[in-house]
Amino acid sequence: MSQKFTHDKEQDNEQKPASQVIQASTQEAIEGAQKEVEAARVPWYRSIKRGRLLIALYTIQLALFGVLALWVRFNPVLPIDIAITREFQENQTPWLKYTMVAISLQGNVLLLSVGLVVLAAVILWLVHLQLEAVTLVVLSVISSILNGLLKLLVERPRPTARLVDIFQAAGGLSFPSGHVMAYMAFWGFLFSLCIILFKGNSWWRITLLIVSAFFVVMVGPSRIYLGDHWASDVLGSYLIGGALLGVTLWIYLKLKERGVLSKEDRKAPKAAPQA
Repeated sequence: MSQKFTHDKEQDNEQKPASQVIQASTQEAIEGAQKEVEAARVPWYRSIKRGRLLIALYTIQLALFGVLALWVRFNPVLPIDIAITREFQENQTPWLKYTMVAISLQGNVLLLSVGLVVLAAVILWLVHLQLEAVTLVVLSVISSILNGLLKLLVERPRPTARLVDIFQAAGGLSFPSGHVMAYMAFWGFLFSLCIILFKGNSWWRITLLIVSAFFVVMVGPSRIYLGDHWASDVLGSYLIGGALLGVTLWIYLKLKERGVLSKEDRKAPKAAPQA
């Protein structure tokens, strides 16, 4: 019976136009992804608690960034920055250089950077995470604008070939690093969503956590190694990028509590009956 059903289904697929078959397969894949994401979701009230823990860590960073920005504004070349960059650049094997270039690639190619944000937003939207999709796009745009404004305020020049090796020359000002801020906005937000929203050891959750953490952690060293930024540029970028991510998560959780762009049930769990 099952063989006959499968055979009939295959005949139906053969009779349908290719566009309909592709559309049906795509819809089936989307529905499967939606079910898997829903199964991994934690209750909204637990998401709020997890998010607030992350926010507490992020907000401390804003004051530290302000102190660092003032310091490098009046001390553009720091001996410790030169020492750190030279230490990073001691190993100049080709595989390490190409790895660092690959890590920074997303920030070097505008089409790739924008494309990843759009792709991630579309996927989030398709799996019924509309608020998360909108938040990701808005955060990425604000991060880019804020980076440009901070560069103009601090006006710190980039490292020069007289002081360190420049493997990948970049134009513009140095503090803070646009790459690090962009990676914190994109990969940092996706990492935070995995912590806040989902549970379990599903392969896609673990993969996203590992990939997101890898790019967030490694983009800073890659900018120093390639000679595009000083270590203090990178540190400042992590601080302000984390603070911006924290503010964004706070706003996102407030909107989530109110059910904005969400189909989740906002009712709190009923208390267990007492014996």
